[in-house]
Amino acid sequence: MPIDAAKALAAEPRTGEITWDRKDVLLYHLGVGAGVPATDPDELRYTLESRLHVLPSFATVAGSGSPGVISGLSMPGVDVDLARVLHGGQSLTLHRPLPAEGTATATSRIAAVYDKGKAAVLVMRTEVTDADGPLWTNDAQIFVRGEGGWGGDRGPSARLDPPAGDPDKTVERHIREDQALLYRLSGDWNPLHADPDFAKAAGFDRPILHGLCTYGTTLKAVVDTLLDGDVTRVRAYATRFAGVVFPGETLRIRMWRGEGEIRIAVSAAERADAPVLADTIVEHS
Repeated sequence: MPIDAAKALAAEPRTGEITWDRKDVLLYHLGVGAGVPATDPDELRYTLESRLHVLPSFATVAGSGSPGVISGLSMPGVDVDLARVLHGGQSLTLHRPLPAEGTATATSRIAAVYDKGKAAVLVMRTEVTDADGPLWTNDAQIFVRGEGGWGGDRGPSARLDPPAGDPDKTVERHIREDQALLYRLSGDWNPLHADPDFAKAAGFDRPILHGLCTYGTTLKAVVDTLLDGDVTRVRAYATRFAGVVFPGETLRIRMWRGEGEIRIAVSAAERADAPVLADTIVEHS
């Protein structure tokens, strides 16, 4: 079996130093759609170094190669075809606001391996600390088609009951034709998002947008719309990737307020609101 669950779970954590600076943050913000309109004061918080506020989802790319989906596939006990891999979900816990530049230690390991029958799910956990203590914890759920069926633990269900009633706010965000090409410069070089031939081999008509690009674009919309533009209010952010987005499409982002949390559903407007992000929650102060 290409995935040896026992070996993957028993493997020693990988630890390495990551660094980032304001240029990395600015590039990430542009990659998730910041800067439209370019001179809007609210957008300049994301695109001008002298006013820079760091969107918390930057943690998923900080260090440009911070352990995640691709690195999880090179862990002991994991040997799979990249064309069968999808990013199934992502959760992020913030221990304090992210600095615009820094050096930190990232420790990563396979925290869980689940048998979903026709697929396997790997949970790649990355904990990041700097000289002042913990910064963030990332969990990437890696979905590997065709690698289940060994009789292992199915794991917890990620499905939540849908939010009740009409959303408190609905916004739309257009995804540029070159959005995936720009976003990949922050460190995710999977050819699925750029190479048409590779995308076709993986079962898609054309390259798809990175799930984490949709993740970041959605968080920015939530912060700008319901959190008064204050990135430091975000405490945690989790989602399940329910469908793909193609560059050039429009995201329809629905939001429901709760006590200390915002529930979100994201769909592709041009494809009859096909689900994109589901079971999505932002916890905030």
